[in-house]
Amino acid sequence: MKGKPRICVIDGQGGGIGSLIVKRIKEIFEERVEVVALGTNAAATAAMMKARANRGASGENAICWTVKDADVIVGPLGIVMANAMMGELTPKMAEAIASSRALKILLPLTQERVRVLGVKKEPLPHYVEELVERVLREVLDV
Repeated sequence: MKGKPRICVIDGQGGGIGSLIVKRIKEIFEERVEVVALGTNAAATAAMMKARANRGASGENAICWTVKDADVIVGPLGIVMANAMMGELTPKMAEAIASSRALKILLPLTQERVRVLGVKKEPLPHYVEELVERVLREVLDV
């Protein structure tokens, strides 16, 4: 990775999952990474900005445009599913995220009628710890 790794955190609805992820990434990696908060709506983006994301944007076009330059994309499983998050995640968003060259790290959390086999059901804080302490440390060279 050239320069600071760019991590796009994507969330919708109230941004609770994304804000927890952003907060923990910033606690561990501080300013060695750039965290971009991408919300399907302004409330989700605002929650992630409050958690100390470096930059933020909301909506379909912002997400579709920004994920092109991401090194890592993080979010719940629904971010690659058209019409997830009660319809907030549009088919264009799902396609742009899934097609991005970035590494996608998806937390197996979804309100959709989807079950991922082989995944142990854990509380959100456990997934965030694994994401930051194991996966991102392994992937990022910062």
